[in-house]
Amino acid sequence: MMHVDYIWGLALLLSLSLGWTTAQQTNFTRPVFYCGGDLVADSGFVGSEGFPSFYKPNSKCTWRITVPEGNVVMLSFRIFDLEADSQCRYDYLDVYNGHSNLVQKLGRFCGTFRPGALISTTNTMMLEMVSDAETQGRGFVAYFSGTKPYVDDQQFCGGRITKSQGEIKTPNWPDKKYPPGTSCSWLISVEPDMVIQVKFDKFVLEADTYCRFDYVAFFNGGERDDSRLIGKYCGDQTPQPIITTGNKLLVQFVSDLSVTSDGFLAHYTSVPRGTQITTVDSGAGTRSVPPKPAVRPIPRERPAATIQPPAPTPKYVPPPRPDPAERTRPVKPTRTRGQGATTQDRRPPVTKPNGKRPVPQNPLCAKACKRDGTIKTSFCASEFVLTGKVTSLTPGPRGTLQVGVSLIKAYKAGRLTITQVGETMSVKLVSQCKKCPVLRRGVNYIIMGQVDEEGRGTLEPGSFTAPYKAPHHKLLMNINNQPC
Repeated sequence: MMHVDYIWGLALLLSLSLGWTTAQQTNFTRPVFYCGGDLVADSGFVGSEGFPSFYKPNSKCTWRITVPEGNVVMLSFRIFDLEADSQCRYDYLDVYNGHSNLVQKLGRFCGTFRPGALISTTNTMMLEMVSDAETQGRGFVAYFSGTKPYVDDQQFCGGRITKSQGEIKTPNWPDKKYPPGTSCSWLISVEPDMVIQVKFDKFVLEADTYCRFDYVAFFNGGERDDSRLIGKYCGDQTPQPIITTGNKLLVQFVSDLSVTSDGFLAHYTSVPRGTQITTVDSGAGTRSVPPKPAVRPIPRERPAATIQPPAPTPKYVPPPRPDPAERTRPVKPTRTRGQGATTQDRRPPVTKPNGKRPVPQNPLCAKACKRDGTIKTSFCASEFVLTGKVTSLTPGPRGTLQVGVSLIKAYKAGRLTITQVGETMSVKLVSQCKKCPVLRRGVNYIIMGQVDEEGRGTLEPGSFTAPYKAPHHKLLMNINNQPC
């Protein structure tokens, strides 16, 4: 009897011990993320409030990271899922090169594409996440660590440079195109009685009239931006040589989440103050945006036509005042804006000179949005047939829509490019008309279409799309096994 009691007692002790250990492990391996805070450590994780649950609407969270003196902050994103928008107007994460939003911004990010590694020029960094009233995602998780500057020149882009001459270049140069979602910052300092001259050997960035998407910007000094902006450049025309007014130069390269290009290679040298160069007009012959504080975007409730020059001259003829309803920034239907709508560095909308929204250039978009054919005839006529979840919807050029799809199954793939990240397979599609066929983020669909020469799936207004349910798999398999 005593032997049996001993066995039961031992079993009870073991079960309690194992239970306590499991509980401790669960609590230890599941960190809790709060809305903002001060993170002072050699390394650690930072994440959106409540991750992996969806982040809260109408929120603003600020995290201040500090690593030991003599180090810089490196931030590597592990997971990223914020509401997608080509201009990051609704939900977004801003990263700053210090503990204030007055210092240089390393980038603004949104969508589901994971940004590249960011590195500060000091031992501090600040993250600020803003969400509006609608459409939340899972948020983000990133790992931060203190690292010595220039541990490996090829490992990161940007950093502090104190050499009298050197080069700056985009990531991956010259082997391949720079990656999307990248931010690089170089702070160049030379001797006090010297200034810095920059000459480009190669320059090819995504083109845009306002250089809103991919660009490189140069600032006199290294503490703050905007007030001492030398110029902001994009496109494929090589900028003229740039020269600073002092011995410090801040260079910022940013690429957005879509189109990439070859990038740039530039060499800088320090020259005596007062040195004359052949061409000092940094904007001549380039697609650039010099600083123009008087035409900063204003809250969209006011028509942009009300902006007046500070001192009108006889040559200035104000344009006719348009209807305010025509000048408001396009927003998602029935959206009520969150607190992030008034941020000053918001990308301006692309409008025609008369203030009206651009007319779609594809005549197919003017027709009624109606699906062509049946599921069987469309299956046979299409070059690809797949089922998947729409993960991103991003406006593209000329009224198109770029669609990201997480693949459930491909019944026909042909030349369609399918990429794999971890265990997830995904495809990128281009809809010729952004409003037809109708697709919603987070919904599973049956999608059929054609494939272009670059391996991208294309959708026309008549392409077959339909919400996907599990029973549809058997139907699609039966069609796939039948001759067309």
